[in-house]
Amino acid sequence: MYERKDTLYRRAKAEGLRSRAAFKLSELQRRLRLIRRGDAVVDLGAWPGGWLQVAAELVGAEGRVLGIDLVALAPLDDARVVILEVDAADPALPARAREILGRPADVVLSDMAPKLTGIAPRDAARGAELLETARCFATATLRPGGTLVAKTFGGPEMEAARTALRARFGRVRLVGLDATRKGSSELYIVATDHRA
Repeated sequence: MYERKDTLYRRAKAEGLRSRAAFKLSELQRRLRLIRRGDAVVDLGAWPGGWLQVAAELVGAEGRVLGIDLVALAPLDDARVVILEVDAADPALPARAREILGRPADVVLSDMAPKLTGIAPRDAARGAELLETARCFATATLRPGGTLVAKTFGGPEMEAARTALRARFGRVRLVGLDATRKGSSELYIVATDHRA
């Protein structure tokens, strides 16, 4: 049964995190060590900002974090974090992101998910579109050797995305998380060693 205010939700609120999703990025970091001190990180679909909070701590004083979302985010009181209210599919965005970061990104994160309609084919198509947006943005923004982490919900669209990513990344794998809500089909594609 879906429980919006589950244990991780309550824990996030108690720890001053903007969302329970912060624990997903923390788990990915514990398991895979994706973000290093000094990294330049972009978070696509950044609202409400839980991943931005975790990423800012991980990059340390020398790093930079750019959050991108169509929905306005409340600013974070953190000089390392810049937030843009813009469509991640905007073709001018990769160049703008590199300019803001001062260099190509080391890591692109995407926790973007479609607003579900309950019509499975439509929801799957929109999910695939967001995954493709993340892939295109990452390949235009990442440094050689960089990493993309993107949410997916399985199905043939996910397999097509994995095939496309293998052409540009040295390793592509699927990761399920303990922090994902029970009963969710949510997975993360982790693509490392970007070939620019």
